Amino acid sequence: MNLNNPVKETIKIYAKHLKTPTFSHYDEIVRQLAPEEGYEHFLCKLLKQEIDGRQDNLQKRKIKAAKFPFSKTFDEFDLNKLEHVSEGYVRELSTCDFVKNRQNIVMIGNSGSGKTHLSIALGLRACHAGMNVRFYTAANLVNDLSEALEFKRLSKLEKSLAKVELLILDELSYLTFNRHQSELLFQVISERSERSSVIVTTNLEFSNWTQIFENEIMVAAMIDRLTFKSHILNMNVKDSYRLQQTIFGGRKDGIA
Repeated sequence: MNLNNPVKETIKIYAKHLKTPTFSHYDEIVRQLAPEEGYEHFLCKLLKQEIDGRQDNLQKRKIKAAKFPFSKTFDEFDLNKLEHVSEGYVRELSTCDFVKNRQNIVMIGNSGSGKTHLSIALGLRACHAGMNVRFYTAANLVNDLSEALEFKRLSKLEKSLAKVELLILDELSYLTFNRHQSELLFQVISERSERSSVIVTTNLEFSNWTQIFENEIMVAAMIDRLTFKSHILNMNVKDSYRLQQTIFGGRKDGIA
């Protein structure tokens, strides 16, 4: 203990015991108090500092748990590049009310249109709002599901996914899935129907989803569940957003 200021050291111990770490920095608030502000102002600011600190830590934990491959924000995205989706519509989605309303988003567009960027930006907004988010490529989710089934951990993984309020399923188009893999993926999407939200990004129109799934009946059922109460975004662009970034702004990964 610091013998020069035993009271301050004692406050640190109490703060640690009460799990209020920002209380130990009370002296910063004291220095910022106006002459006319008294104990109540001090206490109010001290409590606000603790709340702000907890919210910041919560957001960091949510973002880490989401496992985004990289960070992409709305500030980095040129909404004017979107030819079929209005800026106002995207701004409305960025409030994340669609998650509260248990709605889905399906982004359909050619490569380089910014689908992955936009999905991550929405995911980050949801994390900042205190929501549970998880990012997967379609291939990675299918691999995790198959592995979990093999090692008898499928139930545990499904319970974990059920707690996720927003599941982002990226790149549903590049690989084909066999019947067994398709059924695992369908089960996840089916369980989330009207319970929690999904964002899907794909290069393929719905009529071409039979190219990646064997069972046409199951494809129809999957599309039905994904599009019910959903936002369907036409993300097709003439000029690749990725190409524009490469030529004019230097290569920036994460645009799909």
